[in-house]
Amino acid sequence: MVSARVLQLWVLACLASALPAGGEIQNHLVIAPQSPVLEIGTNFMATCMIINTSEVTALDLYWNLSKTTIAKEQYTMVNRSALNVTVPITTENPEWLFCYCKKLTPYVQLNKGKFIHGILLTKGYRPGKPENLSCMAVQEKTVISPNITCVWHPVGRQTTDVPTTYTLNVRYTLTQQTFNVSTRKNSAHVYVETFPFHMTLDIWVEAHNKLGKVESEHLKEYAGWFVKTNPPSDVKVISEKSFPTSLLIIWTHPIAKVYMILTYQIRFCPNGSQSWTHVPLVDTAKDIQSFRLQNLQPDTVYVIQVCCKNEREGYGYWSNWSTNATERTPEARPSSKPDLWKSIADVEGLNERQVKFICKDPVFANGRIIRFDIAIQDQKVKNGSWESIQVNRSEADSSSSQRKITLLKQIHLADKKSVEVHVIAFNSVGKSPNASLVIPEKAHELPPVEELKVWSYGGQLWLKWKPPKNPAVSEYVVEWVTGNEIDWQRENRSTNYTAIKGNLEKFVCYNVSVYPIYYGGTGKSASKQAFLEQGAPLEGPAVRLKGKPGRNEAELVWQEIPQPKRRGFITNYTIFFTSGTEVHDVTVPGNTTSYTLKSLSGNTKYDTWIRASTIRGSAKGFNHSFTTLKYATGEIEGIVVGVSLGFLFIVLMTMLLCIYKKDVIKENFWPRIPNPGESTIGNWSPDYPLKAETPKENCLSGISVLDVDVCDGKCVFEEDKASLPLKKDKYLSEEHSSGIGGSSCMSSPRQSVSDSDEGGDMADTTASTVQYSSVVASSGYKGQTPSSQPQQAIFSRSESTQPLLDSEENPDMLLQEGSRQSQRFHRHPCFTHTAGNEDSAHPADFNQLQMERQEALEPLDFCPLEEDSEQTTPADWPPAAPISSYMPQLGGYRPQ
Repeated sequence: MVSARVLQLWVLACLASALPAGGEIQNHLVIAPQSPVLEIGTNFMATCMIINTSEVTALDLYWNLSKTTIAKEQYTMVNRSALNVTVPITTENPEWLFCYCKKLTPYVQLNKGKFIHGILLTKGYRPGKPENLSCMAVQEKTVISPNITCVWHPVGRQTTDVPTTYTLNVRYTLTQQTFNVSTRKNSAHVYVETFPFHMTLDIWVEAHNKLGKVESEHLKEYAGWFVKTNPPSDVKVISEKSFPTSLLIIWTHPIAKVYMILTYQIRFCPNGSQSWTHVPLVDTAKDIQSFRLQNLQPDTVYVIQVCCKNEREGYGYWSNWSTNATERTPEARPSSKPDLWKSIADVEGLNERQVKFICKDPVFANGRIIRFDIAIQDQKVKNGSWESIQVNRSEADSSSSQRKITLLKQIHLADKKSVEVHVIAFNSVGKSPNASLVIPEKAHELPPVEELKVWSYGGQLWLKWKPPKNPAVSEYVVEWVTGNEIDWQRENRSTNYTAIKGNLEKFVCYNVSVYPIYYGGTGKSASKQAFLEQGAPLEGPAVRLKGKPGRNEAELVWQEIPQPKRRGFITNYTIFFTSGTEVHDVTVPGNTTSYTLKSLSGNTKYDTWIRASTIRGSAKGFNHSFTTLKYATGEIEGIVVGVSLGFLFIVLMTMLLCIYKKDVIKENFWPRIPNPGESTIGNWSPDYPLKAETPKENCLSGISVLDVDVCDGKCVFEEDKASLPLKKDKYLSEEHSSGIGGSSCMSSPRQSVSDSDEGGDMADTTASTVQYSSVVASSGYKGQTPSSQPQQAIFSRSESTQPLLDSEENPDMLLQEGSRQSQRFHRHPCFTHTAGNEDSAHPADFNQLQMERQEALEPLDFCPLEEDSEQTTPADWPPAAPISSYMPQLGGYRPQ
């Protein structure tokens, strides 16, 4: 502490003595030291001094670092005119340290700039001791270069404000001549004019900056210790046919022996391999210019390299390797047997197998294979013959690490037959050992391995399995197949865990199988599919419609994506379908190739597509459109059948109704015509025999009229008759009809038709003419009781098809109607029609009646009767006017 105070006083004295006198003083505050370079991680102490003024004291001062006021705890007051501050140096960036006056007197206010002073704090690190110094002098042409290159590892940190400079020094220990060069890098070249062979050199590096300097360890070594020569030149390899397993190497020294004696190193490998084999140094640790490589593989191209260095152990550096020298060893007889294998496929529909025998060249073919000899013999007969198969191998094929696969023969082998195959490979020197393979009967194939697992890891396909229970396994064959390509490898019988060593491709599906090889034949295979690496499919499946869509459903089918474009295992299919803006989706398993969409809308157009997914992505297929039916399948047929059944039901019900109500229908559509032959008029008028009418020759009508006198003061008018209802009678007979009145003119009696029988034929009802008669009589007719006095009656006979009136058909009704007519109308005088009496009590009514009768009878063309055929009433009967018994129906036929 005392020494620090003494140092401060000494600094203040120096500053006071150095300050100019009088008016040259500009500032009243001065900081010491000025512009220091500080080491990071230390504490820095500065002093602020008051000079040439008594306005302020040390108590009026304060410190500011980077615009931040320093706490008073870091201040130390030296005296009334000096104030110290201690600042820790922690950051690398430079900072300003200011001293201020806080007193506000008028003088201080007016001279504020004289009461401020600051310094810049520059920060850095002390230089570290360089390590791992190494130097080298390389060969240029035939001598060693005078430039010595050295490299070291710098220690410690640097800042841009306090950089470290390195100086490389090379000194001849004998003459103490020193060569040096400075740099801020970690390497440098020193030029020494001429490389000092057979001398000792002292080499070191000095690191220095504003905070100090330090030297590295010194390298004091023989000059040859720093030398690195060029590699041997003109390296040549010679192949000798009589030595198929050796090659002779020769080269030239890179530098003269007067400068340095060298030792050599040799390495070699088969062409295309990166695994080098080094010749032991003990075999080449001498001054030589040739070497013979032995125990090489025949007919193999080798790459050879040579390097050299100072023969003194631990001196100098190995040169670079020489350029590649390649040569092929001579051929020799194959030393291993060919790799024989088979490919078996069942023939559909036949009890036989298609077997292909394939093989690879022997691992140690020792030359180019030119042919294979194969013999296939029955295991029971042993009668096979040898067959030669020529192959064409190029020099590149024989030197390639990938052995060619040759198809030897293809046969059809019955399931119940076993064969043994033998194969021998030949090159230009000789033949290989015999390779054999047994194909057992299909039913006698030995058991496979158990619990086979295949997975991808680290860019390889790995397999694991459990050996079969049969212990007679000699080895295993691991086979992988994709498309038409097949390859295999063999594993030891103790192996149950391995990786496929072939060149596998990404996104390709391989069918991996493991075959146990027994001493008596080949066992069954255990197979799994695997990908080295999976990816998203290149395309989606193409969907189409199976058959025609229904109304509410449609069956979709699609084919699997082709294996080359699948690029992974399909985990699922997602079916999308839309009929507008709303999209529906259904997910189905990856082994599905059809699906039925349900709950669709009828008569609607749908767009559908399928997305196939793997664990690495998915791909969408093409869209397919379809329109659902308006009616479901069988719906139209159901409607037609329903309508038909309904119509049939209506028809049947109508027919049943017609059968049940046939009488009502018959009365409405086919009215029954009364049969006059069944009339009962003849029964209730027996006292008046009928007189046949004699029709006139020119009569055109089929009606004869008989006049009847109507007595008892009753008159029947036309309107009374017209008011009588018409009815049909079910009993009309030809007998009664023919007994009343005479025959009509221009007509003849026809067969009468009877309706009494319901099953009778009515086809001729309206076509045939029916004979009938009607009688209009006096009061005796109406009462159906003949009077004691004679009566005059008129009978009418007709062959018309018009039905009779109810009054004509039913005499009982006539009697009743007559009684009612007597009550309804006033009594009128009776009319008689005689030759000499035309008088009438009411001539006007009589004339009107006659006129109406004539008008009604004119259209009917009644025939006039003969005068002698008319009957007259007795003299004592009152006269009655004759009227027609058949009243014309002017309104046509009156419905029944």
